[in-house]
Amino acid sequence: MNEEILITEDNIAGRIYVMRNQRVMLDRDLAKLYGVQTKVLKQAVKRNQSRFPEDFMFVMTTNEFENWRSQFVTSNDDKKGLRYAPFCFTENGVAMLSSVLNSEQAIRVNIQIIRVFTRLRQMHADHNDLRLEIEKIKNHLHNQDKNLEIVFNYLDELSQKIESSQGPPRERRRIGYKPDTE
Repeated sequence: MNEEILITEDNIAGRIYVMRNQRVMLDRDLAKLYGVQTKVLKQAVKRNQSRFPEDFMFVMTTNEFENWRSQFVTSNDDKKGLRYAPFCFTENGVAMLSSVLNSEQAIRVNIQIIRVFTRLRQMHADHNDLRLEIEKIKNHLHNQDKNLEIVFNYLDELSQKIESSQGPPRERRRIGYKPDTE
């Protein structure tokens, strides 16, 4: 396989999917990045199965696989590599792959992949922080609206009490400049 592909953060991030509420990368994408055949990657994982517990790597169920294929409309060329449900590697599983596939390219690619996972996790945390801050501001504004409504209701009641206690308006004495009318 050994075709050299451009490995950028965007290239890696575009190959990270969410399955079972986890960010994962598929075996075929990792094999391409590492410069090995998917079959070789899967064999290495199977030989070292104890290094890949369920939270490091899992196989897509038939339902997940069909759903994934329908969401990412794959060309006939892509389907050749998708006869079997792929292995899905979490961030920890990708890190473990570097000990199984001990090539310079695998190590170099793994470092980049872990950096992308870390950046995505930080972006997610920042997004949650912003969401919480916005909620706090909304609640504060909602409370201020309620307080203003109470103040205006009180002012209305107060002005009605003043009007009713004074009776009819009386004539007031004019103030200011008085022309000479005499």
